[in-house]
Amino acid sequence: MGTALRVVCFGECMIELQGQAFGVMHQTYGGDSLNTAVYLARCGRHIGLQVDYATALGDDALSSGMLLRWQAEGVATALVRRLPGRLPGLYLIEVDEHGERRFSYWRDQAAARAYFEGPGDARVGARVDGRGDMLIDTRVDAVSTSPLGTTPLEQQADRIDALYLTGISLAILPPAGRDRLAAVAQAMRARGATVVFDNNYRPQLWPDAATARINFQRFLALATVALLTLDDEQALAGEPDANAQLRRTLALPCPEVVVKRGPASTLVRCAGKALQEVPTVRVAQVVDTTAAGDSFAGAYLAARLGGASAAAAALAGNRLAARVVQHRGAVIPLADMADLLAS
Repeated sequence: MGTALRVVCFGECMIELQGQAFGVMHQTYGGDSLNTAVYLARCGRHIGLQVDYATALGDDALSSGMLLRWQAEGVATALVRRLPGRLPGLYLIEVDEHGERRFSYWRDQAAARAYFEGPGDARVGARVDGRGDMLIDTRVDAVSTSPLGTTPLEQQADRIDALYLTGISLAILPPAGRDRLAAVAQAMRARGATVVFDNNYRPQLWPDAATARINFQRFLALATVALLTLDDEQALAGEPDANAQLRRTLALPCPEVVVKRGPASTLVRCAGKALQEVPTVRVAQVVDTTAAGDSFAGAYLAARLGGASAAAAALAGNRLAARVVQHRGAVIPLADMADLLAS
């Protein structure tokens, strides 16, 4: 993977409330792809990496406040759409007396879901078989000849070196939006750019597992790099045998597959090379696992785009994830990870 000058993370960031119902609430923000964008910007600063975040927000004060905070982290926001009258999604975290967390979401009408609404007819190849089932044509040369649409991401797709998206990025979009995102990924893959897919499977965001599997298969076929959590792969496939699922995951067609297995070693499989095991970093106490995978992705991609080997990049990802889980919240203070950043 060559050095990429511009990386775009696509997805949704929501307003986060922490506290008890009808009690004092602490307000912040969070989202898997945004967390990765922040860590990618921090870890890639020394190589001059430009990190953009592509999403949709409203024209409200909370949306404006999020933009300012992302920009302060070094994340560019030129690809963010501001949709009049829309609002960002919202979620509440409540913690009981035993320290267990409960999440409540208000995201069905979130602005991010409407990112691709408007002009544009970018479609991926698809056909229906004799039984009425949809068959997705995942060949890179199956890009529709229709021009990409008019969103900022589509307009600038030919000036992006790497695109990062997750299973949640797919889940929040309607089918037409996923079609247009797939067309962007296909166009980038066809010209040799990097497409990264991070599974992040959340069953509650999908109508059923079969729909999720179809869409994951579609985007994995477009990806050059797959960052996959084995637990999520098992949940998506309904496979209780971790070893059986691991064999299938490592056999995916992506040129570069990284399998995260919690505290167990990370596995890296690059085309034409032997499978490598990369140890994780043990910590004395795990405080909060939020953004462990997101931070891994940020550090991994920054290292790879900077010319590191896949194994070295996985080690960088494991080191940062180990640091993050020792703090509360998704994005830890920059000072608490400064020693991990390349000079």
